Amino acid sequence: MKICSIASGSSGNCIYVESGKTKVLIDAGLSGKRITQGLGQIGVDGEDLDGILITHDHSDHVKGVGILSRKYNIPIYSNVSTWEEIKQKMGKINPEHIQHFQSNKSFDIKDFHIKPFPTSHDACDSVGFCLYGNNKKISIATDLGYISKDILEELTGSDMVILEANHDEEMLKVGPYPWYLKKRILGEQGHLSNESAGNALVKLVEKGLKKVLLAHLSKENNFPELAYQTVYNILQENKININKDIALDIASREQISALYCL
Repeated sequence: MKICSIASGSSGNCIYVESGKTKVLIDAGLSGKRITQGLGQIGVDGEDLDGILITHDHSDHVKGVGILSRKYNIPIYSNVSTWEEIKQKMGKINPEHIQHFQSNKSFDIKDFHIKPFPTSHDACDSVGFCLYGNNKKISIATDLGYISKDILEELTGSDMVILEANHDEEMLKVGPYPWYLKKRILGEQGHLSNESAGNALVKLVEKGLKKVLLAHLSKENNFPELAYQTVYNILQENKININKDIALDIASREQISALYCL
């Protein structure tokens, strides 16, 4: 399996995942041009894509979905609630390319087996995804206010997890955001902090996780070095050795990540 973050953050999110003959995007929250350029950097053509999977309806996750679907004849996979929220923004979509799934009910795209699971976020029926292929498992859990026991169970057994580390709590509290927005981000339907991400990773590493990409970092309330160091310190405090026990990396807001191969 191969995975690459085309972009990650409040300005746009898009993740590429490949398994054997199957190539999909998780979200497409950038312009079609930027996504096409990012895919080109890893040698992928938009016409090769077998689907766009949507986590939720916010614009930083769906901005480029319609144009990509039309240009390259790509099916769009979402749950019904999310589609109802975004369909007016999509433009004219081939009805055959509108595919619905249900949270907690697995489905297949060619040789990919996909499990959508509910996340706690202020969107209609938001989800994360576990993707299985070639005896590997990749999980994506961003845009969630907290990690529940159910989500930990979904992520357990993953060979790689893309996990939100959105903000540093102190930066957020003293930063320029109005109080209502700070309260939203800190709430159980908001975003995951660096510390919460680190604490979740302790449990996942204990259950065998070997690789994590921290994602969806806030531009105003976080920066990569702080997210990395916070998580690093939590893992070290729990006797987890970086590089030996787990590979830790950060997804860039503006640039594509490395192409990870599992």
